[in-house]
Amino acid sequence: MAIRVENIFAGLSRSSTEEDFQILLQNKVAKIERIVSRSHRSSSGFWYDQSEDEWVMILRGHATLEFAGGELIRMKEGDHVLIPSRVRHRVNETAPETIWLAVRMKTQE
Repeated sequence: MAIRVENIFAGLSRSSTEEDFQILLQNKVAKIERIVSRSHRSSSGFWYDQSEDEWVMILRGHATLEFAGGELIRMKEGDHVLIPSRVRHRVNETAPETIWLAVRMKTQE
């Protein structure tokens, strides 16, 4: 078995203004992805309402998450948060280059 080392910051596209999603690992219970946001914010009226728990961490940059009840959570490099399934949230703002590590996990039934 060959073990391969990869770097979370490798292969970053600098030209796009769209968010970039790269799946790093996925199986039946979890999906781990790198998300690169560039001054991104969710569209007006849009809310994430996911069926999985989601753990996110800011690796580079900063972001503000907004929750349906009006709560704002400001995150900087190294900060992480667990968002339980069905908790409506959106991205309020990000830095010109924000790199997230996101882990989505199927909830226990």
